[in-house]
Amino acid sequence: MFIETRKQGKKTKYYLIHSYRIENKIKRISRYLGSNLNKKDIQRLKKRAKELILEQVKDKHPFDLSEAEIKELKKYEKQIEIKHLDWKRFTRDFTYNTNAIEGSKVDYEVTKNLIEKKDEPENYDEIEAVNVAKAINFVKKTNEKLSIDLIKRLHFICFKGTKIFAGKLRNIEVVIKNSLGIIVHRGAPFKEVESLMKELIQWYNENEKKYPPLLLASIVHNQFEKIHPFQDGNGRIGRLLLNYVLLKHNYPPINIKVEDRREYYEILRRFDKERDIESTLKFLISQYRKK
Repeated sequence: MFIETRKQGKKTKYYLIHSYRIENKIKRISRYLGSNLNKKDIQRLKKRAKELILEQVKDKHPFDLSEAEIKELKKYEKQIEIKHLDWKRFTRDFTYNTNAIEGSKVDYEVTKNLIEKKDEPENYDEIEAVNVAKAINFVKKTNEKLSIDLIKRLHFICFKGTKIFAGKLRNIEVVIKNSLGIIVHRGAPFKEVESLMKELIQWYNENEKKYPPLLLASIVHNQFEKIHPFQDGNGRIGRLLLNYVLLKHNYPPINIKVEDRREYYEILRRFDKERDIESTLKFLISQYRKK
């Protein structure tokens, strides 16, 4: 969604615009916010307008964007600095952080020693540290096209030896709860998981040349997390998919830091509830800039 302004005499009118697709046709919804508004008024009115628009299109694809929206969001690509990557360091950093986000207690030094085979894994968390390092190496080298089989293979690599359902789409319902036990997200009904994943992959294949890489990767990652296709391990696979898309389009991979976990969960919530992808782009740019 984006703000559009229209001049009418001495007035500047503000509209919230949202585009979505129905049967290969782009539809457009606009909500009038008011005229001659200041930034505070725009933000206040935008929130309610978003709710009304989303109610109108709640059954439509949340990842279809209009040409105008893509053009507006493309500005974030200019903020990416592509430079030489130390893959050994990135593998250590990514493995430590992506596991720690999910509650692993394996510290950075132990993670480093496990990856470098100086130590042998002694528990499930340590096995998963070794496995995730293998998965990021797989993502780096593979030339395979995005598919359900590729995604299931990533899950199997990450959780071989620790989860009996490694590499298998879930056949149960899942919910995510916060520290207070309150449900903050429900995965898609398990009977719809495979069809939703096929739909996402089809969308990716149809749009990978249309959408700029960071936006493309963000949508794939966020929509994957929204579907939540596995019984467990969705966070790690989603972050691997994020980097799969970036690398396939010659962009550097991203290491999301464990200390930014709360902000990371918030951008996922905004995408799920408000179809807000711009917050994700801003967050990922901030992660690129961190050492």
